[in-house]
Amino acid sequence: MNLKVKIGEKIELDNPLMPASGPLVGDAEKILALADQGLGALVTKTISSKAAPVPHPCIIGGKDYIINAELWSEFPPEKWEEEFLPEIEKSGVNRPLIISLGYKKEEICSLIKRVEKFATAFELSTHYVGTDLKPIAQTVKAASEATEKPVFIKLSPHITDPAEFAKMVKDNGGYGIVAVNSVGPTYPVNLIKGKSPLGSKDGYGWISGPVIKPISLSRIRMITQSVDIPVIGVGGIKSAEDILEFIAAGASAVQMLSAAMLYGKDLYSRILNDLPKVMEKYGFSDLVSIKGLVKDKNKETNFETGYPAIDHNRCTLCSLCVRNCPYYALSIEDKRVVLDKSKCFRCGLCESRCPVNAIEGVL
Repeated sequence: MNLKVKIGEKIELDNPLMPASGPLVGDAEKILALADQGLGALVTKTISSKAAPVPHPCIIGGKDYIINAELWSEFPPEKWEEEFLPEIEKSGVNRPLIISLGYKKEEICSLIKRVEKFATAFELSTHYVGTDLKPIAQTVKAASEATEKPVFIKLSPHITDPAEFAKMVKDNGGYGIVAVNSVGPTYPVNLIKGKSPLGSKDGYGWISGPVIKPISLSRIRMITQSVDIPVIGVGGIKSAEDILEFIAAGASAVQMLSAAMLYGKDLYSRILNDLPKVMEKYGFSDLVSIKGLVKDKNKETNFETGYPAIDHNRCTLCSLCVRNCPYYALSIEDKRVVLDKSKCFRCGLCESRCPVNAIEGVL
């Protein structure tokens, strides 16, 4: 299996998986520990002009999400410039390194000059700048003029028009997009304590992890359908299948962080071990040919579809479809799932939820 991917014309990776900016890449020791898992590229935590005043507690996890209030790197830029980045360079890890920087134009341009010699590319976060594209465009232009290395801009989900954002990035010299950042603000509640468990102001945080995957995929599609610009997909990945879905949606490579915090830091190596087998399962021999595989562009709204058909040989009578059906169209009679077409709305929920793929005909 060929796992190599290209991100535009300047960056080639041995495989598409890299960490996203966050706690697991917060210093040289952590980054090098992830490098040992065979990742295609490495990424730093977002470095800004000063150390972040991080509230505590700052991270909580649920079944399929992380909510954080962690801000950017808790270390000042001097620590990265004089210690962490030289340590990574001296380690001999021969992997592209994307250095994440934030947040305002003057800060970013100053930091680029300080750490440029260590970087393969830059990822710029404008998460706290707002939704007005004019100051972001100025930052993109200034940063792209300050270095010859590729400059990626991370898309925050609160940007209302991802395609317009991507066009702005391209028009101002940006190399690519990283989509998407954490979603929020969100507010978790602890019933026992009667407040948010986070130490942030008013208890708010930002959500990431598998729960935001459909949001991430939608932003990737909106961008790649409209603008010819490389996209690194991030937000919701937890499996080899997810990587294939992101690439099929148009991403060139992917980043993952929250799932490794939920399911174990060795998840990176487990996914990379699974990836060739999953590619074989779906009949893919390489990743380049999968890119942009999905064909929904200019698709008209569909109003007609078939009724669910139950494969009784495969059905285990778990009754999940019966309990989930919002139209009361399914029941179990004589040890068989039975469909009442007069009630069925052909919504597709039963087919999408069947754990053994015993229902088809709607989706």
